[in-house]
Amino acid sequence: MKITLEQWHIFKTIVDEGSFASAAQVMNKSQSGISYAMTQMAEQLPTPVFEQQGRKASLTPAGHTLYRHADALLKQAHCMEALAKDLAQGIESHIAIVADALTPRAPLLQGLRVFSHECPRTRVKVIEATLSGTDEALLTGQVQMGIMARVPPGFIGDELTTVKMIPVAAANHTLAQLSAKGPLSETALKGERQIVISDSGTKREQNVGWLGAEQRWTFSHFATSTNAVQAGLGFSFLPEHLIIEQLADNSLVQLNLQAGGIRSIPLYLVQAAPDYAGPAVKAACNALTKAFKIT
Repeated sequence: MKITLEQWHIFKTIVDEGSFASAAQVMNKSQSGISYAMTQMAEQLPTPVFEQQGRKASLTPAGHTLYRHADALLKQAHCMEALAKDLAQGIESHIAIVADALTPRAPLLQGLRVFSHECPRTRVKVIEATLSGTDEALLTGQVQMGIMARVPPGFIGDELTTVKMIPVAAANHTLAQLSAKGPLSETALKGERQIVISDSGTKREQNVGWLGAEQRWTFSHFATSTNAVQAGLGFSFLPEHLIIEQLADNSLVQLNLQAGGIRSIPLYLVQAAPDYAGPAVKAACNALTKAFKIT
C-alpha cells in the first residue's frame, strides 16, 4: 500500500469536519484537491471507506475501523516529529532520578508534574533508595540527579527541605506507657526492639538511626516499618510527614526522650554532572526546586 500520511490526514479531516468542502476549507486546499486525494486513496484500498447516503457521504464499517487507526497513526507521526525536534535541540529522551525514601512525595510529584508539561516527551525513571543506595545510584552513573540526605564527596548539592524523624511506638507498647510517666533514657530504648530501614546499597551498609539495640528488625520500606510499629513489634524513628494520620488517630505516639527526641535530616538536590546537564535535566532540577520551596 502506498497511502501517504497526507492522504490519511485528509481522510480524517473529512470525517471530523463532516464533508469534503469543510475539510478543504480547514486544510486550506481546493475541494478538487481533496477529492483527488481521496480518489487515489480509494484505489489503494480493497474496500470503500465512504458510502453515499442521499447527499452526504458516510463511513462504511471498514471506514470506521480505518478512521480509528488513522487517528492513532497521525498522533504517532506527530509525536515522532516533536521528538525529532527535541533531539535536534538537545532535549534528552529520558532522565533518571534517585530519591531517598525520606523524600516527601507531594512536592516530588508536583515537581514532576510541572516537568511533564515542559518536557512532555522525556521519559522519567525514579529510583527509590535508602541510605548508601542513593550515593551508589549517583556514583555509578545510573541517574543524572538525586534527592539525598548527604552530598557525596566531590559533588555539590542544594538543600531542598528538612525531614523530621521522630521516635514513635504503638500506644500500648511498654515504651509508650513509660514515656507517659517521664522522659526515656537511651538505655531504656536499647532494651527494646528497634525497627529500622535497610540500606538499599550493595557496596556498603549504613546503620543510620540504629541505637545499637540487640533486638533489631529491619524492613525495606517505611510503610512496612510503620505497620510493624503500629502492631507493637518495636519502636522506630519515622519521618513525621509519613505518619501524620497515625499520630492523629493515636495508633502511634511520640516518645518523650531525655535527649535526641527529634532528628532533623536535610535533603539535598545533587546533580551528577551539572556542567554537562541537558535541557531536560535542568528543567527537572528547576521544577523540583520550586516545588519544594512552595511546601
